Amino acid sequence: MTVKSRLTTTVLALVLTMLSALLDPGHAASGEMAPPAVLANTCFACHGPDGQAKGEIPVLAGKDGAFIQSALKGFRDGSRPATIMNRIAKGYSEAEIAALAEYFEQRKK
Repeated sequence: MTVKSRLTTTVLALVLTMLSALLDPGHAASGEMAPPAVLANTCFACHGPDGQAKGEIPVLAGKDGAFIQSALKGFRDGSRPATIMNRIAKGYSEAEIAALAEYFEQRKK
């Protein structure tokens, strides 16, 4: 997969995630967090279906939750270098990061 096609796929995933939030405004209006499976949809564009990446992008399925939390927080605060993850992670709250970490830790490799 070329860099351009990965970027296009990532942008498409982000747009679809935002649209799903608009179609279900109840979560946002009530202050509730989206379910972890919905949050994870953004990840699938690069990290593969259910976090089962092929190629250069890291597999998320089955990774230790503490590692995922640490990585996302590092991307978010800029202490971990990234090309796109730093931009994506800035949009996640502490609760969302914890939910994503638990979600992917529970997926089978």
